[in-house]
Amino acid sequence: MPVFLTFRNNYINTSDPPLRRIRSFVRRDSRLTKAQRHALETLWPQLGLELTAGAVDFPAVFHRDAPRILEIGFGSGQSLLATAKMHPDSDFIGIETHQPGIGALLLNIQALQLTNIRIFYGDAVLVLNQCIPEKSLEGIQLFFPDPWPKRRHHKRRLIQAPFVKLLITKLKPGGELHLATDWEDYAKEMMQVLSQLPELKNCAGLHQFASRSNQRPLVTKFERQGKQAGRAIWELQFMVV
Repeated sequence: MPVFLTFRNNYINTSDPPLRRIRSFVRRDSRLTKAQRHALETLWPQLGLELTAGAVDFPAVFHRDAPRILEIGFGSGQSLLATAKMHPDSDFIGIETHQPGIGALLLNIQALQLTNIRIFYGDAVLVLNQCIPEKSLEGIQLFFPDPWPKRRHHKRRLIQAPFVKLLITKLKPGGELHLATDWEDYAKEMMQVLSQLPELKNCAGLHQFASRSNQRPLVTKFERQGKQAGRAIWELQFMVV
């Protein structure tokens, strides 16, 4: 279990080493509710996955061998929760750096008595490099990543060629990479990055954006905020060939 220390009514993970590379996220100093704190203390041992444990033996963790979907940056976990409930024959792994979101998801997993979700707390790049075996996933989804809208911050955007190439190594042949954003310029940047990689095929057709997928059964907070601001939703689905 990660070492969680109380700090300004929050938790910090002392097992997360510093990196020289530019990060695509900022840890938010949000307060945990009493219920979320209790969930982290009591439910993490059975539902949390540890970065320090190395490569995950998924059949051992889930007690079965089933299709596996990884979601990066699940927020409060509402979409991940709904998808896992809708697809009980698949297993889901979530990665998040926002502890209140993890606490909320843990509480909802317990309330719904779901057995097909496990969670990493930490940097997705570290998790992918150290814990996700190659060609072990049927799908990777990343919905509404931080758009870093200011031009000087674009270098922090997560969807760049080196990161996507890392994702590809974790997908089985035929596995899908599923992205969504409400920022048009980021969507076009995503399309350019993915379309230039020969290992990927656009499921919607060359340079075409996808229709809304049933893998997104809920309108998330970030999607709702984007629509309220008048922004369109852009979705991409690519397959490993």
